[in-house]
Amino acid sequence: MLWPIVLFLVGFALLIKGGDWFVDGSVGLARRFHLPELLIGATVVSIGTTLPEVMVSSQAALEHNAGISYGNAIGSIICNTSLIAALTVAIRPGKVNPKSFLFPTLFFFIAAVSYSLVAWTSGAFTRWIGVAYLCFFVFYMAWSVLYMKKHPDAAEDAGEEEEAADAPKPLWQEILLLVIGAAAIAVGARLLVDNGTIIASALGVPDSVIGLTMIALGTSLPELITAITSLIKGHGALSLGNVIGANLFNIILVSGAAITISPFSVPAEKLIAGMNSSLIIDLPLMLAVMAILCLPTLRSGKLRRWQGVLLLCIYTAFTVYQFVS
Repeated sequence: MLWPIVLFLVGFALLIKGGDWFVDGSVGLARRFHLPELLIGATVVSIGTTLPEVMVSSQAALEHNAGISYGNAIGSIICNTSLIAALTVAIRPGKVNPKSFLFPTLFFFIAAVSYSLVAWTSGAFTRWIGVAYLCFFVFYMAWSVLYMKKHPDAAEDAGEEEEAADAPKPLWQEILLLVIGAAAIAVGARLLVDNGTIIASALGVPDSVIGLTMIALGTSLPELITAITSLIKGHGALSLGNVIGANLFNIILVSGAAITISPFSVPAEKLIAGMNSSLIIDLPLMLAVMAILCLPTLRSGKLRRWQGVLLLCIYTAFTVYQFVS
């Protein structure tokens, strides 16, 4: 067991340092082009921090492991929202720019509701659905670029504290920090996921539960590291945008790629009163936690501490349920 422990520690170190580089590069680019941090978080940063989910789910799809492909995406959304965003909100609630927050949230609910409807009505995801989500991903990225070009005045996210302007780094250095940071995060998360999966499998935990908990938490570590680093550096909007964007990408990019590679049916490894627990617990919870995070915020333009505390309680109950039921 010595070697897995060593790899775990190496992965942890890569995550911490990679998150530091990644946030520095992202914030530098946002300031250079006068772009809103929330939208930078919902696009560029989210792609980088979603790389572990893409790799894990695609590999699982190639091996025809539907439980991992499905559970990783849904579990990551629940983890991103009710653990990572919840920690951010509970520690440092604040104001957000509703205009920057609205559209990533709207795109998420369009994708999430359609995904849930497919699961509830047909119980299976065909290849054309995967292709449709990948096309949605391309559309979202194109829209985001056009929006940021047309609304340069949105760069000032409401409530975001301005730091003293540091001497800007050269453009190549900011891009290099972004790329190296994303690579370090992806490798670090993979090391943690592999070792966590080995342990869970040895304990006889089902694949869908591993995907919903161990792997979802492991592949969400980049978002967690980015959130913590962003908070320390005073960039709460970047952290929030990262979570919203990562949740969207978990459906349209992570699930889209996995479904396109190998279409699958909704796993039914756990039943409640004869019904698939994923359909009556996991999918409704995915929508519910995002509603708790987003709807009050869109209405008031503020994140409140009670949202974070409630979401943390939900995540604790969800994790306990997965392992005791």
